Amino acid sequence: MAALTFWTGTMDAGKSTLALQTNHNHAARGRAGIIFVSNDRTGTAVLTSRLGLSHSAVEVDDEFSFWTYVVDALTRGSKVDYLICDEAQFYSPAQVEDLAKIVDELRIDVFCFGILTDFRTRLFPGAARLVELADRTEVLQVQALCWCGRRATHNARTENGVMVTEGEVVVVGDVEEADSAQEPPEVAYEVLCRRHHRHALTAARARAAGRLAETELLPFD
Repeated sequence: MAALTFWTGTMDAGKSTLALQTNHNHAARGRAGIIFVSNDRTGTAVLTSRLGLSHSAVEVDDEFSFWTYVVDALTRGSKVDYLICDEAQFYSPAQVEDLAKIVDELRIDVFCFGILTDFRTRLFPGAARLVELADRTEVLQVQALCWCGRRATHNARTENGVMVTEGEVVVVGDVEEADSAQEPPEVAYEVLCRRHHRHALTAARARAAGRLAETELLPFD
């Protein structure tokens, strides 16, 4: 039976790596798939992993129709056994509904990979619809870590080194490399535990304050 599966986790948890590995495993068994991506960190029409792996992909923009694309491919005689859909949080609810329709009507497996919440700690509409419709929602077992060593559960956006909680939802950037010798990037992302996201305490701020050893003041101080 075909299924719609949603793999989720914070940034830096290995979602794109798993997407590429899933494609490799199925292709190695003679199955034919199509890879889709939206707003990859390195540009359009490519799926990349921070481990250095990459694969060409079909770019999904706001006007893209999964149903039309797959039906056209089948009509042309292409074999399609599965879809790999990375950065699925950026898909619209209607696009996610298309993916569910492809599973139900065309009996094609769909594997989606994405994060649940944005830098404001609010659910992405696409991710919320996937949770509602997916046959299975799986949390990646690889845990990204906050600078303090706790499990990272929140995605933070920094602009010129300062954490922000307002602004456009979709702004492409990458997980920030903590290098005090360089100027902070204009837009970057960092994974934090809930506590440090609430306090807007990024690794750079903690380092500047000499608090990387986790000697923090009590909240009422």
